[in-house]
Amino acid sequence: MTVRVVIADDHPTFVRAVTLLLNSDPDIEVVATAENGADAIESALEHQPDVVLMDIDMPSVDGIEATKRIRDAAPHIAVVALTMFDDDEKVAAIMRGGASGYLLKGARQDQIKRAIHAAHAGEAIFDSAIARRLKDVFEERPAREVGDAFPNLTRKESAVLDRVAAGLDNAAIASVLFLSEKTVRNYVSTIFAKLHVGKRAAAIVAAREAGLGR
Repeated sequence: MTVRVVIADDHPTFVRAVTLLLNSDPDIEVVATAENGADAIESALEHQPDVVLMDIDMPSVDGIEATKRIRDAAPHIAVVALTMFDDDEKVAAIMRGGASGYLLKGARQDQIKRAIHAAHAGEAIFDSAIARRLKDVFEERPAREVGDAFPNLTRKESAVLDRVAAGLDNAAIASVLFLSEKTVRNYVSTIFAKLHVGKRAAAIVAAREAGLGR
């Protein structure tokens, strides 16, 4: 199955280079490009791609806000950040907005292609420099602080719930906690049962009311 991609970046030369790279893969098709965040949102909703490759620093609407709006309107569309910024604040912000991966513009060509396929498969992939810092970006809060809110949860379940409350999806939580996505899904199901909730939104409300997800 061909992975359909929208590229959002305000540097035309870079867009052309990435378009050529992705179109060289027989299983990837670039269906549209966008030069700012507003166009990225419009293109994503019009073309309904599988993946949006998103820069962060763009005019009109930045990539962080564009990611959030795309994921809110079309949660089936995966977003992978491809940017020159590697600061913790932007990593955290775009992940909370629903990004499935974060690559720096110095990433290898094969890594960019792999990130597209991974995002389409529901997985997450991060630049090695970013991955090493993910635990610091979402530093685990003391077990006692989280456990006091929900004493029936294990330490790991509390850590997963804390990330759920922060707005991370299962793929992002798996990367942050160095777990498989299947393991995270199992934890989430157990958490729902222990909290007596049936949906993620209800779990988020309960967790945030208890002070989690900060």
